[in-house]
Amino acid sequence: MTDRNPKLTKAERTVAAREQARALREAQQKKERRNRLLVIWGVVVAVVALITIVAVIVFSSMNDKVPNTGQSPANANQYGGFTLTSTSELEPTEKFDFDVETLPAAPEEAAEETPVPPGVAAAEPGQPIQIVEYVDINCVHCADFAAMFDDQISQWLDAGEVTYEYRTVAFLDRNSPTNYSSRGANAAACVAAESPESYWDFMKAIFAQHASGEVNNDGLVDMAESVGADTDGMEDCIEDGTYRPFVKYADQLARVDGINGTPTAYVNGAEADLNTFAETVQSAIDANK
Repeated sequence: MTDRNPKLTKAERTVAAREQARALREAQQKKERRNRLLVIWGVVVAVVALITIVAVIVFSSMNDKVPNTGQSPANANQYGGFTLTSTSELEPTEKFDFDVETLPAAPEEAAEETPVPPGVAAAEPGQPIQIVEYVDINCVHCADFAAMFDDQISQWLDAGEVTYEYRTVAFLDRNSPTNYSSRGANAAACVAAESPESYWDFMKAIFAQHASGEVNNDGLVDMAESVGADTDGMEDCIEDGTYRPFVKYADQLARVDGINGTPTAYVNGAEADLNTFAETVQSAIDANK
């Protein structure tokens, strides 16, 4: 009978032992390289996290230094909004002084049913339907909403069938190392005050670029210029945060009124289901003719 497991010669055993030792050394070296990489990446992640935390603290501190008092921008209303009567016109308003510290505190818990905010009402017969939208410049869902409905809203506005009011909040500053929500809202207020004919196009543009990330102040100036805004003085308004106090005021008003998410829209005096937004608006228009 043939031996199926012949004994290895001394030379063969030596070769096998060396091969096993080599394999063990390579495995150990791989393990050590992997451990070094883990340590290096751990340090990198820790440093990045530390930088992010410091940046958030710095910019949050800067945000806390925004004054609580000021005067409203041209064309702003007492509810913290700007109302479009067409894609190139804002409803004019009288400027007013405000003090954030005189506003009530926001509710600690969200109400089961949010009351209709002040300034939201059904239209008189034959008048344009009022639409009010609470937005945050840094809100992805607001950007999605704009991409879906802006063309239709443009048609309603220019047909005189609706008015469209943006109430811009800064809920997402807590997630931004540059306070982008507040800076973007300030830039929008600068455009509304200085070049109201470009306000609608600016709001469209700022949401259209949302996927590209936060925009610095120079980029916001360029964006205003790209939609035809008169940038004479616009750079100072945006860079200096001229209307940051007003943004703070509008944000606190929204919180006081129980708004806890964006976008939140009201159509003809009632909160709208965003899934049926277009149908709701068109039905209101048809019923009010």
